[in-house]
Amino acid sequence: MEERNRRIWTQYALLLLASFFVSQLCASSDVKFYDSFDKAFDGRWIVSEKEDYNGVWKHVKSEGHEDHGLLVSEKARKYAIVKELDDVVDLKDGTVVLQYEVRFQEGLECGGAYLKYLRPQEAGWIPKEFNNESPYTIMFGPDRCGATNKVHFILKHKNPKSGEYIEHHLKFPPSVPSDKLTHVYTAVLKPDNEVLILIDGEEKKKVNFLSDDDFEPPLIPAKTIPDPDDKKPEDWDERAKIPDPDAKKPDDWDEDAPMEIEDEDAEKPEGWLDDEPEEIDDPEATKPEDWVDEEDGEWEAPKIDNPKCEEAPGCGEWKRPMKSNPAYKGKWHAPLIDNPNYKGVWKPRDIPNPNYFEFDRPNFEPIAAIGIEIWTMQDGILFDNIMIASDEKVAETYRTTTWKPKFDVEREKQKAEEAAISGGLNGFQKMVFDLLYKVAGIPFLGEHKSKVLDFLEKAEKQSDLIVGAVISIIIIIFTVVLLLILGGKKQQPATTTGVAKKSDGAETSSSNSQGATEKKEEQNEDATAPRRRARREN
Repeated sequence: MEERNRRIWTQYALLLLASFFVSQLCASSDVKFYDSFDKAFDGRWIVSEKEDYNGVWKHVKSEGHEDHGLLVSEKARKYAIVKELDDVVDLKDGTVVLQYEVRFQEGLECGGAYLKYLRPQEAGWIPKEFNNESPYTIMFGPDRCGATNKVHFILKHKNPKSGEYIEHHLKFPPSVPSDKLTHVYTAVLKPDNEVLILIDGEEKKKVNFLSDDDFEPPLIPAKTIPDPDDKKPEDWDERAKIPDPDAKKPDDWDEDAPMEIEDEDAEKPEGWLDDEPEEIDDPEATKPEDWVDEEDGEWEAPKIDNPKCEEAPGCGEWKRPMKSNPAYKGKWHAPLIDNPNYKGVWKPRDIPNPNYFEFDRPNFEPIAAIGIEIWTMQDGILFDNIMIASDEKVAETYRTTTWKPKFDVEREKQKAEEAAISGGLNGFQKMVFDLLYKVAGIPFLGEHKSKVLDFLEKAEKQSDLIVGAVISIIIIIFTVVLLLILGGKKQQPATTTGVAKKSDGAETSSSNSQGATEKKEEQNEDATAPRRRARREN
């Protein structure tokens, strides 16, 4: 315990040093934007005044840390908040790194925690009216609800021919971590059109803007498209097969013949009880004392299976079973033949795509603001350390100094909680003890069973006894099995001799033992099932 506390306090000290180090990094020209939320967000971030967005943002400490963040504080709300950048970030030249931390302190079952990197206000939006229609360039971050579980990366790119902005979604995005720890999400846009998606500094996805396989739809449109004005000719026949026009229904084809008929060869089983119903009134049921016929209606006893039917092959009116009708043919249809007029499945002809274009580098719109616009059923979502940089190494340094110490503290705490829940055992140790307890229940351990159980209970509480427990119990079991084998071999001749000399007595003893066993079984059997006993005795 002392060692763990020492590690935790060391990590807290590292956090303080990290804060100083980060403050020095902020002066670097490679950092285009950074907010650690050490100060309240009021006056820097603008909360949307749109009516739908009534979720309350709070400036709070991350649970278990001295570090602050921007908190989603209520469940089942829409949230919108935006921060305008002092300088617009151009995405067209050089490397751009988008990075931020988010922690689902209450877990995440249904909600988003992504950021929107917004275009300049000239695109037609106002900070106080920030909503889901506000134009963005990139949307990035985790989203999880129902079948959705992914880290979005969506690029909104303008087609230079049509002037239309189209959303291009990353195909097969990585999934969202399912724990309650702080995670850092990073998107690296490189000048060679490569995009890297990292979670906790680990590369999860590498794609290219020019690839047709990485985004849906692809950023570069198809060269040709189906002609929207082309129409299928009226005489176009798409049927590959047609009914044979020369075929005729055979004269002996009976379309009215039933699918099934009675089996005339069937005979009623011997012992069938025609006059016995399948169900009878429960003879042990009695009318409730508080039953009032005028209010509750005439009382009827509940039904039970007729016990007489259990012994007989059947009860009630006997009817012949049904069988397949050999004369059944069903509705007649003419056989299919190849269609001589078949022209194939029609599709419009391809024409050059008027909106086709090529590029060496996407025509990114600049980033003028960062917004969080989400709808979530979860509270406790904490955003922190939002940054934009032009150097991957700078982003890596931020992860090392701001995210990693927090993550390590949280992971240590999680391990301690899991160990406490499992009685101080990790997952593998718990599995071993579960197996040992099952082994301890084997009947042949006899008088050794209580000793084994006592030793297991002590070993669970003292981790240093775990290995000893495994070895000791294996030795005990091996010893008991060996004694049983040796003891059985020594007793075998005497037992054989006794049976040879006193066969009559042995048979009598065996018969008495069998009779006593059957008598005991009959006593324990359900008294309401005499028919089952009779069948067993017979």
